[in-house]
Amino acid sequence: MTSDSNEKLTLLGASGSLPTSPDEAILERVSNPQTNSSYLVRFTCPEFTSLCPVTGQPDFAHLVIDYVPQNWLVESKSFKLYLGAFRNHGAFHEDCTVGIGKRLEEFLSPHWLRIGGYWYPRGGMPIDVFYQSGSPPAELWIPDQGVPSYRGRG
Repeated sequence: MTSDSNEKLTLLGASGSLPTSPDEAILERVSNPQTNSSYLVRFTCPEFTSLCPVTGQPDFAHLVIDYVPQNWLVESKSFKLYLGAFRNHGAFHEDCTVGIGKRLEEFLSPHWLRIGGYWYPRGGMPIDVFYQSGSPPAELWIPDQGVPSYRGRG
């Protein structure tokens, strides 16, 4: 589900609970007031959770989402609720990470988007998943995502 006008925001300023699934989550967007500027927006979610689709056990990740807006910005409360909806959603790391990136890409039509999913170890092995929509704008400063590789006790 989507909302696409500043006047139609339904979640901002209202009490809300987590959606039952990511597919049922409502993403809302607002007009980009700086369409004449090229800039980067970063969302960091250090406590992302989902469920293993086979065992039902929880999985944990640190997500970093960067995008260069075109006409739209994602409204942050709706985005937090969308990410929270994964807590009871069974999907593999790759599906969660790439699915979030593609949903934002489709919803916002940004100039550029990337997502880094830094998953904590399961079965003794961390899995990092990366997706981006194309080449980043050449003139834009894009900082490193700042998440070190998993080192365990080393």
